[in-house]
Amino acid sequence: MKTIKKIGFFLLLVLIIVQFFGPEKNEGSLTSLEAFISETNPPENVHKILKESCYDCHSNVTKYPWYSNITPVNYWMNDHVKVGKRKLNFSKWNEYSLKRKEHKMDELHEEVEKKHMPLNSYTWTHTEANLSQDQIDAVVAWGKKVQADYKQQMNSK
Repeated sequence: MKTIKKIGFFLLLVLIIVQFFGPEKNEGSLTSLEAFISETNPPENVHKILKESCYDCHSNVTKYPWYSNITPVNYWMNDHVKVGKRKLNFSKWNEYSLKRKEHKMDELHEEVEKKHMPLNSYTWTHTEANLSQDQIDAVVAWGKKVQADYKQQMNSK
């Protein structure tokens, strides 16, 4: 029994110590989104959806909830943000080529339409990110329009 108590105490001590360490947070400036917003010109309702459902993982600006300070949750969240930004980063929109922008808009509306995005693991704790069918339809329509605009620009070059 003493061994179990020692192991339990040691694990508790390790858990307390690791709370003082964590990954670097993704807390950039909202101005990093200006190029994307001005170029794609989302309607007010779509912009609100993007802000509530997409930007935390797909931009350099993440709003962190209280539980993001708890290890190991902070590492799990950091991994989600890194993967999300690697696939699509609205803060780097002006660095994408026209062809890549067109492709990213195709993926965006397709993932939303298929209800692959936002992730279930995100919507569990961010209920405002659960999209209604009307919201999905609005994002898909906007995404298809922006994608068509990019295709037209590519064809005119």
